Amino acid sequence: MSQVFEGYERQYCELSAILTKKCNSATILDGEQKKQKLSEIKAGLDDAEALIRKMDLEARSLPPNVKATLLAKLREYKSDLNNLKTEVKRITSGNVNQAARDELLESGMADANMVSADQRQRLMMSTERLNRSSDRIRDSRKTMLETEDLGVSILQDLHQQRQSLLHAHDTLHGVDDNISRSKKILTTMSRRMSRNKWIIGTIIVVLVLAILLVLYFKLAH
Repeated sequence: MSQVFEGYERQYCELSAILTKKCNSATILDGEQKKQKLSEIKAGLDDAEALIRKMDLEARSLPPNVKATLLAKLREYKSDLNNLKTEVKRITSGNVNQAARDELLESGMADANMVSADQRQRLMMSTERLNRSSDRIRDSRKTMLETEDLGVSILQDLHQQRQSLLHAHDTLHGVDDNISRSKKILTTMSRRMSRNKWIIGTIIVVLVLAILLVLYFKLAH
């Protein structure tokens, strides 16, 4: 998850809690004190809106899988901000009579604090679920990257083995050519040897005939 978004998120949650307390205290004030408190609340609402806009811009700049998670969380914060604005309008309208003030003093503040606490609890639970989802997404992405690295390593090994096989094939092809040339040379030598044997045999026969012929003439005379 984006650290920038988390920073804005913490600021908003703290500001929301402060504004809720101020709204509760403003309902029991009168005159200038009430006006001053409402002025502080409205300024805080402006700051809260600015934080909402910053979170929205940050969420939309992130990858789709993270953006969807953060936008879902952001809708909770926008709903919380709208509730605060409605409460401020109700306080500003001046329609709360003295009896309502007394009731708020006795039970209203406790109920409002309980509702606010419950809402913050729900927001925290939603945040925790979204954080777990983000962790699972990060783990899945890590596993995917590790698998991709393993695949690249296997492809590199296969490429090296292919190169080795091609080199061995070229070597065998060269040996085959050498064997073919050697075979041709041996065949040529064998033919020459056969021819030489015939020539030598012919010479020996001629010499023997010549010797016999010489002996014949000598013996005849």
